[in-house]
Amino acid sequence: MSPDSQFARPLFAGVDVGGTNVKIGIVDSEGRIVADTKFPTLPNESPDIALIQAREEFDQLVQPTGMVWGDVAAIGLGTPGPMDLHNGIILTPTNLPGWHGFPIRSRLAEILERPVTYANDAGAAAFGEFWVGGGRAYQSMVLFTLGTGVGGGIIINDISIDGANSHGAELGHIVIDTGPNARICGCGQRGHLEAYSSASALVDRTREAMGDPKVGSQTTLRKQIGEASPLSALMISDAAAAGDRLALQMVSETAVYLGRGIAQLAHIIDPAIFVLGGAMNFGGTESELGRRFLSDIATEVRKLVFPVLGDRLVVKFAKLGSEAGFVGAAGLAKAEYNRSLA
Repeated sequence: MSPDSQFARPLFAGVDVGGTNVKIGIVDSEGRIVADTKFPTLPNESPDIALIQAREEFDQLVQPTGMVWGDVAAIGLGTPGPMDLHNGIILTPTNLPGWHGFPIRSRLAEILERPVTYANDAGAAAFGEFWVGGGRAYQSMVLFTLGTGVGGGIIINDISIDGANSHGAELGHIVIDTGPNARICGCGQRGHLEAYSSASALVDRTREAMGDPKVGSQTTLRKQIGEASPLSALMISDAAAAGDRLALQMVSETAVYLGRGIAQLAHIIDPAIFVLGGAMNFGGTESELGRRFLSDIATEVRKLVFPVLGDRLVVKFAKLGSEAGFVGAAGLAKAEYNRSLA
């Protein structure tokens, strides 16, 4: 058996640009990873440096597989927002100051000599989960990425919902609190989901609760934090898993806030499944805390939605982890490639 016989052609490549690393991979037509790697983004330098390195890395990835670059039909690209997807321009991503206003789609197509499908990084991750991850058994899916912020993607029948202004599926900016004292989001607006359900928000809310002498004196977290060990979402998660009452309360409140955002989307989109990705998963389905987090979300959603939506609600954790971005970008390239043949 030749080393490449297990993979279905044509192949597709994915490029997932992050503030720290660029993750790239080659994927076959069934979503199986042929090869992948990553390298530093160099966010203050010209994007050309990273894109040229991507070509060099792809050439090296192909060699051991027994395949050639000609087996790759198209490229998918995901970058942080904001961006102009229609014109292929990355606009002003906070973590990539050297990349502002760069025509990234056309430049990558020129360097890799293949058509490029451009997507928001969270949208690319959503497509990965839809194609071969937690949403693969469903025709429609909403992904929430829970990390420093809250991102997301909406996939319906192989289509990523990107919006007329490239701002579709900005799920972290759903408004869940319209009160005058609503929490301020990182974008500067009040009441957004990200200000309540992100890892940063979890830390902020926990720190505020610890400021209450009655509450703060009863948590094990106070003994753990200091200049060398600042409060973190992981620290709170570990404390909650160990039974710390304040940490458990904070995780449960995070689930409630996220449930409010999901309830809005359930009425607007009515997807078959909601998938939760990102680093903040409280141990996932293998953890009692993770399972409790999902249960608390479902309980809140069912309070707020039509009965049929509550009865059929499906909320699961993502499966692909850090591979979701480049796999999904490659999947979007495949979908566009197939449409071009129709």
